[in-house]
Amino acid sequence: MQLVRYFAGARAAAGRPEEKVEATTLAQLIAIVGHDRDELTRVLSVSSFLVDGLVCHDRDATLAGDATVDVLPPFAGG
Repeated sequence: MQLVRYFAGARAAAGRPEEKVEATTLAQLIAIVGHDRDELTRVLSVSSFLVDGLVCHDRDATLAGDATVDVLPPFAGG
């Protein structure tokens, strides 16, 4: 199972700081965690993702069974 960690607005939309998910690709993981969670789905659509600490732009990328996926929504500030 992959560990999904949410930050900032993603954490608020998910209602938790992290959760465990079983997925084979980043796209599948996004679909699973967003299922029946409209606000989280919206945040996921504009978020960046780190897989085991590395930026991942390829949503078809295969995930290791023990991967950690960080969800980073756009940040505001100065």
